[in-house]
Amino acid sequence: MKVGIPSEIFPNELRVAATPKTVKRLQKQGFEVYIQHNAGIKANFSDKEFEEAGAKIVATAADIYGKSDIVLKVKEPSMEEVDMMKEGLVTLSYLWPAQNQALLQKLADKKVNAIAMDAIPRISRAQKMDVLSSMANIAGYRAVIEGSYHFGRFLNGQITAAGKVEPAKVLVIGAGVAGLAAIGAANSLGAIVRAFDTRKEVAEQIASMGAQFLTVEIEEDGATSSGYSKEMSKEFIAAEMALFKAQAAEVDIIITTAQIPGRPAPKLILADHVAVMKPGSVIVDLAASSGGNCELTKNGEIYTTDNGVTIIGKLNQLPHQASQLYGNNLCHLLDDMGKADKWKIDMEDAVVSRAMVTYNGKINWPPAPLPVSPTAGGGAKKAPAPTAEEKKISEAAEVKKATASMFIRLGVVGVLLFLVGRYAPAEFIQHFTVFVLAVFVGWQLITNVAHSLHTPLMAVTNAISGIIVVGGLLQTTDDITNPMTILASVAILVASINIVGGFMVTYRMLNMFKK
Repeated sequence: MKVGIPSEIFPNELRVAATPKTVKRLQKQGFEVYIQHNAGIKANFSDKEFEEAGAKIVATAADIYGKSDIVLKVKEPSMEEVDMMKEGLVTLSYLWPAQNQALLQKLADKKVNAIAMDAIPRISRAQKMDVLSSMANIAGYRAVIEGSYHFGRFLNGQITAAGKVEPAKVLVIGAGVAGLAAIGAANSLGAIVRAFDTRKEVAEQIASMGAQFLTVEIEEDGATSSGYSKEMSKEFIAAEMALFKAQAAEVDIIITTAQIPGRPAPKLILADHVAVMKPGSVIVDLAASSGGNCELTKNGEIYTTDNGVTIIGKLNQLPHQASQLYGNNLCHLLDDMGKADKWKIDMEDAVVSRAMVTYNGKINWPPAPLPVSPTAGGGAKKAPAPTAEEKKISEAAEVKKATASMFIRLGVVGVLLFLVGRYAPAEFIQHFTVFVLAVFVGWQLITNVAHSLHTPLMAVTNAISGIIVVGGLLQTTDDITNPMTILASVAILVASINIVGGFMVTYRMLNMFKK
């Protein structure tokens, strides 16, 4: 099968749908790769690099659409590009199907099977194909870099001989992939970072990235099954606006990332919010292409308001790296659909069926919702919640069962101890008592230690194991049949395993903190 990569015709699009590395990967999957002349030049990939990777260079987009069975693109095709497509062609690109019904209809009329990479469902198996997350990660990082450039001062605080520099304060609105990337970048540069999201579940993620989670007093959660936020109530929005206005007067940089699929971006930073911001402050609006989260954002422009606030409505795409990540996403999807000799469109596949927006001359949008949990009938069904009375009965039964089990275990232990005390020598009883107490104390010590202390605890257990090794060595004799020598050897072996394993775990834990 032949895979083609045309040049992107939108003037502001710098990315390309394949790189020399992904060309090699496509060839390993069994595909023959064609790429249009200078398709990667804006992303700093030359034709020579593509040829060395094994791709064949063709002159025009018409050649790409004429030769290829599968076409990889970044932006959605224009109507003129659709005219060049042949029946049965498979295209993979951004399509924004909810906003481009006319384009979908034309693709269906041409019987082109179009996969919208922006419609990949957000499920665990599809994470490696999720182009929105890949690009959002870059956008969040770049938002901090460009915001700090236009801010024109340090983000971190410093105390020097020349004086003290206060750290900058950064507010990130929306804690999805882009928001978390922005939080991480701003925190690493030394800024004081605050973040807001309507989804309460992200509070721990925000805190783990080193930011302060901001919220309002109204108890309302914006989480949805799709992973995006839903539209909130009027009362929540009013409280949210008041919070943003108070923060706008205090922070130096605001980064907004809030978007709702298929709808204009919600307006979160209003004109009166901008009016209270300090001169020199910066707003980076990552939702500029869908209308902007700020009322004053101009898509594709960077400008300064009358009161000295810089509003950024465009970002450098980092096209070289973005093209690599996007190309990897495409390769993962093609790989999931099969090698070139066994490649097929499986409309029973949860990912393909939801991303394939036109198929065999028909529009396949919007897709069927993903089932929450499978049942015998194939639908999604939730088990009814137990009543308060049922919960009480269940808890009482569990307590009764646990109590009976404990008494049985204590009874068995009591019988064993009685037999040992009745027939064992006095010296053995003394050593056995010490052994039982040591096991009990050790068990209580280990089971009651917090997970965060397991690594220092490993060092303590290594020291104890070392003592056991020394004691075992002192107990060994030349007689390998002596029971004491056998037991000492077993103790040495087990303690040595514990020491080696402890050092390996500690070494791996320490490596996690190395850059």
